[in-house]
Amino acid sequence: MTLTLSTEPTVPRLLLAALRRHPRALLRLAAWSVLEVAPLLLSGYAIAHALDAGFIAGRPETGLAWLSVLGAAVLVGALATGRVYRILAEIVEPFRDDLVDGVVGGALQRSTVLGGRPDSGAVARLTHQVEVVRDNFAGLLLLTRSFIVSTISAIVGIAALTGMVALLVLPPLLAGLALFLASLRSMMARQRDHVLTDEAVAESASTIARSLRDVVACGGEEQACARVQRDVEAHAAAERVVARMAAIRTFTVAVGGWLPAVGLLVGAHWLLTTGLTLGAITGGLIYLTQGLLPALRALVDGLGAGGLRLVVTLDRLVEAGEQAMPMRSAQQRTPDGHDLVVDGVTFCYGRQAEPVVKALNMVIPEGQHLAMVGPSGAGKSTLAGLLAATHVPDQGEVRLGGVPVADLDPQSLARHRVLIPQEAYVFAGTLGENLRYLHPSATRTELDAVVAELDLGALVARLGGYDAVIDPGTLSAGERQLIAVARAHLTPAPVLILDEATCHLDPAAEERVERVLAARKGGTLIVVAHRITSALRARRIVLMDGAHLVTGTHPELLATAPLYRDLVVGHGQ
Repeated sequence: MTLTLSTEPTVPRLLLAALRRHPRALLRLAAWSVLEVAPLLLSGYAIAHALDAGFIAGRPETGLAWLSVLGAAVLVGALATGRVYRILAEIVEPFRDDLVDGVVGGALQRSTVLGGRPDSGAVARLTHQVEVVRDNFAGLLLLTRSFIVSTISAIVGIAALTGMVALLVLPPLLAGLALFLASLRSMMARQRDHVLTDEAVAESASTIARSLRDVVACGGEEQACARVQRDVEAHAAAERVVARMAAIRTFTVAVGGWLPAVGLLVGAHWLLTTGLTLGAITGGLIYLTQGLLPALRALVDGLGAGGLRLVVTLDRLVEAGEQAMPMRSAQQRTPDGHDLVVDGVTFCYGRQAEPVVKALNMVIPEGQHLAMVGPSGAGKSTLAGLLAATHVPDQGEVRLGGVPVADLDPQSLARHRVLIPQEAYVFAGTLGENLRYLHPSATRTELDAVVAELDLGALVARLGGYDAVIDPGTLSAGERQLIAVARAHLTPAPVLILDEATCHLDPAAEERVERVLAARKGGTLIVVAHRITSALRARRIVLMDGAHLVTGTHPELLATAPLYRDLVVGHGQ
């Protein structure tokens, strides 16, 4: 059974389902748990008889015999403990693997649905929250079965010595448990705040780091720092509140665990007058202090800390899995051509930040070769993301072939445009698999044609051919970019967007790549220029300067745009 976080499961159902998947392991766990608790079950009884029938009665050999029985039980318990942890892994690790599958699948689904943004909170869920669930699920399972068998063993042992002492134990134990259970809802709410603020820190820090160039360009450093600081302070406050809840757990243990032991000591004289022996009182005290009290403390601490983290964190994973990104349109439409129209688009990183683009209107006709230039941090990559639909406008819309990109599903969008980022993606696999990544049905003839047009024959030969397995770590940044460019050229997608995708190539290789891609029949090429020479080769140039832009040809911008002249002069053109 694979766990799916988007099928409306509740936390109890998920946990019960994880347990029901392994009935034999649970039976083995229960059997070994009984053996593990054998030392506790025999402890008070054996010591009581060792005192009454042995040492106090002047028969030390009898006392030693009872202690030997207890020692043998300790060895059996130690063996059982080792088996318990092995069985526990059989139950917990598959559950953890299912959670990882659910988190990764949900994050990919939300990020690839059109209009979605990268799910930065998934990093916290995968690297932290899944491990929290795994560890606390295992801990809670251990604590629960330990509390059950230890409490039953202690009560059975006390009852075997005298039923009267058992009656003294049960009322405060039940009162302590009732008090603890009554406070769980409040503690759960505080723990949920702790989890959500943890996600908020990961989300804000990731967003700022990803948008750092635009933040700096717009002078938003103070606002960005303030945003992250607010999230960090909120998480710290939630952490302090969770820590204060420990006082409730301490009081619960005092009522349910220590109060019976104090009562037994206070009433020891009266119990002796009723005929109870000193050994029985000592045995009862051992059951309370070595069995019931540690079991209750472990359960309360485990449920009050790890158990709450488990329930709240797993609930958050379920909730995040259910928040699928809605499609903007129920009816999918097919673009008519591939003109790109930017209609009144405004975009900024955060509500308080200055817009990177503001009320932008632009038309990129089918077959255009466009270069975007401007100072570093001017927002060129942001505009490329808006055109590629990896960014969602705050206002306005982007249309491809007359269809709002929000009405295109990811598969349809992938057939019409390819975005090649600066950091080229190459995975461990064969060279052919990397080249066919966006066009799996490409033939060997098509591969050869693309390699020839881009003059990549020497690279293919050096790597060992299409069937050679490549290690991305051994490739240079320029070689990875060439593979990514060839992959994009191999696709039939009519719109190619290069976001500084040739910055690691030498000028001659960059010129060859842009010339080949611009020559695609009917294709549109949009280049975020790393070198001003890319602008010289383009038919149209977009000059970005903050939230404003100017378009024109090279001669037009030289004549009208001082910033463009400075860029050209700065590059020695």
